[in-house]
Amino acid sequence: MRARPGAVDDSDHPYLKLPGSNRLRTIPDGLWLCFGGTERDPYVDIFAIEACGGFQNLLDKRSRFAPSMHSLLAVCPLEWLHQPVSPSNAMRRWRYTGLLRDEPRGPLVLPVRDIRVMYALRPRQYEHFAATQIPHAHEFFAPIGALIGPEGWQHPTLRAFIARTSPRANFWDFAAASAA
Repeated sequence: MRARPGAVDDSDHPYLKLPGSNRLRTIPDGLWLCFGGTERDPYVDIFAIEACGGFQNLLDKRSRFAPSMHSLLAVCPLEWLHQPVSPSNAMRRWRYTGLLRDEPRGPLVLPVRDIRVMYALRPRQYEHFAATQIPHAHEFFAPIGALIGPEGWQHPTLRAFIARTSPRANFWDFAAASAA
């Protein structure tokens, strides 16, 4: 489910935070949430897009998603949960998650199970980074022009690249493998 960017009048949107923190929030430029688990043991997998204006900005944003021993929480505010999924789908977001039997009375706070992040860089930074760095397994890099170009995310090559960020892409898809 797309969380960011939202509708123009969507002022209350999901964000990421460390447990126990009430000030420091990470609000990615793009954020998609894939809800899973059960009402008793819920989680969310996230795909984030961060547009980076410079190298220092890239380093700052990478540090927010760096692998570590701490947990990350996704916070879905109550107002956001009560909004429709999209202009073409009137179902309320809280129902669409498949996690809640009853209407929520407060924000939905979920542990993040899996993180995938795409960093969009200006051409010069992209070329330098691609030539000199090794990304972490959860990181993906693209030139910003690919995202904001005429076709944007609908460009077939970019869509294929984004498809590789799926956790399912880490598993070999071979029908005979499960029959053995």
